[in-house]
Amino acid sequence: MLKKARIAVFVSGGGTNLQALIDAQKSGVIKSGEIALVVSNNADAYALTRAQNAGIKTAVVSKKELGGQDCFEKGLVDELEKNNIDFIILAGFMCILSENFTKRYPKRIINVHPSLIPSFCGKGFYGLHVHEAALEYGVKVTGATVHFVNEIPDGGEIILQKAVEIKEGDTPETLQKRVMEEAEWNLLPRAAELVSAEIVK
Repeated sequence: MLKKARIAVFVSGGGTNLQALIDAQKSGVIKSGEIALVVSNNADAYALTRAQNAGIKTAVVSKKELGGQDCFEKGLVDELEKNNIDFIILAGFMCILSENFTKRYPKRIINVHPSLIPSFCGKGFYGLHVHEAALEYGVKVTGATVHFVNEIPDGGEIILQKAVEIKEGDTPETLQKRVMEEAEWNLLPRAAELVSAEIVK
């Protein structure tokens, strides 16, 4: 049995991107890595249920309970070290990580962002805000980007991108759904495999 990269997925909400990763692992798209841990900053995140249903270990690290960014990030690092994690995937994780945290894991943290970076990205651009901005601006094409994470929000090196057409009559909600289905759920597993393969080679 070849060694696999041990992956932690950080989540905050429903976990649709996590589900795409779990499915990709089952179907063999991700073969060089395995999801060993799912960490949430929100104890009520449905993503934790998805992880438990798939038999994946979970942990909750709450910034509010730990009393600030430093203690929160120390809690995250403790969980990662305890579980021998090689690589982190941010999948709808609604917390900004500091430079202290990101520089511990150079080229070992990836994130999926629901636009074609450098458009509609950076501070304040998350969730539906991204799709609202794209529609307001009138762009004809949007998409998703998977990138390495550094201390600049959405500022790390791009790994993969996929364009998605904006259609007449789109709302932020319909656009969000199409970007997820056509781009995010396709790109994130592929990027997870690329980085895992790099780690274990």
